[in-house]
Amino acid sequence: MVVATFSLVAQDPETGDLGVAVASKFLAVGSVVPFARAGVGAIATQSYANPRFGPQGLALLEQGASPEGVLEAFRRTDPGLERRQFGLVSARGEALTFTGGECHPWAGGRAGKGFAAQGNLLAGPQVVEAMVETFLQEERVPFPERLLLALKAGEEAGGDKRGKQSAALLVVGAV
Repeated sequence: MVVATFSLVAQDPETGDLGVAVASKFLAVGSVVPFARAGVGAIATQSYANPRFGPQGLALLEQGASPEGVLEAFRRTDPGLERRQFGLVSARGEALTFTGGECHPWAGGRAGKGFAAQGNLLAGPQVVEAMVETFLQEERVPFPERLLLALKAGEEAGGDKRGKQSAALLVVGAV
């Protein structure tokens, strides 16, 4: 299924909480894109989304795989990888974003310690940059709100070039 969208996966270094914020023209984006497990990691799968990436990626992270190890596993098992896009962050704050060469333009992402932002069918790279800048600047704001502020910044920078229809927020943490 085509899930052209923009998302941010992140880890809160203070609490260890993990989260995914996502917005799209795709209806019910929250039922396909975000996956997270407390103490393990968070994953957003989009473009020609492979919903198996969530459970498989989390299982690999739980077994000790690095984000690059997860990417290599996906590369070995998914012949459609070049049409896909995903971002992930581990509970240790290791992050990776992947954009296959066959994603719809504009498509790309940026990852750093504790976050990965990505999108496809966007107004341009400014969407991803706005999300990252806002997320990094708002470190005094509670983690779920930081994710939402980043998503709002992405939308204000042009968002999904087809318009907006749905959004989702998933945050997990130790109780």
